[in-house]
Amino acid sequence: MTDQLVALIVDESKWLTASMGFALLATTILLYRHRRSDIPARRRVLAAMNLFFGVTIGTMAFGHLLAVTTKLALGTLVGSILLFYVIGTVLAVPSWWLIHQTRRVLASDEDHGRTALVLNAWLAITLLVLGVHNLPLAAPALLNIGYHLHSRRMVGWAILGMAVVINVGLFIGSLIFLASGQSFEQFRGLESSGVKEVLPWRREC
Repeated sequence: MTDQLVALIVDESKWLTASMGFALLATTILLYRHRRSDIPARRRVLAAMNLFFGVTIGTMAFGHLLAVTTKLALGTLVGSILLFYVIGTVLAVPSWWLIHQTRRVLASDEDHGRTALVLNAWLAITLLVLGVHNLPLAAPALLNIGYHLHSRRMVGWAILGMAVVINVGLFIGSLIFLASGQSFEQFRGLESSGVKEVLPWRREC
């Protein structure tokens, strides 16, 4: 039983699917709770987009930190311990902060709206710095920024449509990798720096 739990923790092929599943559940609950509220649709949509992205990346970052800690305890971790914890932290902190900001975005506090904007930019830049293969994961953050800044209704609908398409594509892709056991190939850029250890949603080579 313990061996199966450990294998589950360090198996990268399951983390993206689980993360997006949690994100979908959280977003559905948010929209359901506020379905009859007087909050403008734009703020509800923005809050939902931020929550979905925050939960997705936050859960994956948690999975990364959990997997690194597990491998460290088992003595199977290969690579820079400090680097792995730094990667997990710089993704986890802004993600969880973004989740916390969702309620304040709904409250129409402009300062908190700007905070959410900064957090999305932080996460997008971090993901792209870790490797261009992370563009599909960073794209929702860029669309969140675009939705926050848009001033035309049709532009907002277009951004929302693109966000839905990208997230559905990511989820379908995660299911394919879950079924095949292949790597999602996120954070591939780490290979060029000589780091051999992988994050929990990548398969070891």
